[in-house]
Amino acid sequence: MKQSLFLFFLISLPLTGFTQELNGIELLDKAIAYHDPQNQWKSFNGSFLITMQSPNRPLRKSKITLDLPKSYFRLAVERDGISTSYLLEGNNCSLSLNGRKDFSPEEAKANQLNCERATLMKDYYTYLYGLPMKLRDPGTRLHPVVLNKKFKGKEYLVLKVTYDKEVGEDSWYFYFDPETYAMEVYQFFHNESLNDGEYILLSGEETIQGIRMPKVRAWYYNKDNTYLGTDTLIPE
Repeated sequence: MKQSLFLFFLISLPLTGFTQELNGIELLDKAIAYHDPQNQWKSFNGSFLITMQSPNRPLRKSKITLDLPKSYFRLAVERDGISTSYLLEGNNCSLSLNGRKDFSPEEAKANQLNCERATLMKDYYTYLYGLPMKLRDPGTRLHPVVLNKKFKGKEYLVLKVTYDKEVGEDSWYFYFDPETYAMEVYQFFHNESLNDGEYILLSGEETIQGIRMPKVRAWYYNKDNTYLGTDTLIPE
């Protein structure tokens, strides 16, 4: 009789009695434990390839080489028969066009070859391929309340992230599978009231140096779901 009453008591409890709601820091910790279980990102030293397909544009092939402890970044790009290279090593910057370092100012402008863009591309690739680990960087504001949202028919745990003004002004939302804590979508807005910005659907995974990175990223505008392009990660 006592056992029956105990079972009835368990069954009568609300589901929330068995689950602890996560705050923003706890959700991020679980997501990082999934994507970088051995804490390898901060010592990442390796390379990978990315192909980018966009409507009405030639295929772009990029090779990214990173040595984070040594502040080394190299991006080599091939598109439409033109090769460009950006290299940052500490405070040193080196650029090349089709293997030449003696390109003209006109060629540099036409191919966006400058050290400011090299820094921009370093920040871009280390941010996107370092997620969600990069959300521990200084200047990142994790909102404490985790949202439960449905996106494209699936329920997610959603972490809202904003940044100190000197870091960035966009608002980001990161969508995690509620069971595995895998990151499957992220979305950003410049001005959320205007529904601008983009969302990115992630699918597949590649494990590079122990880190689970999204294999395919498909980009869309928030405002009208216009497809922008797809990039695919290929391990070396």
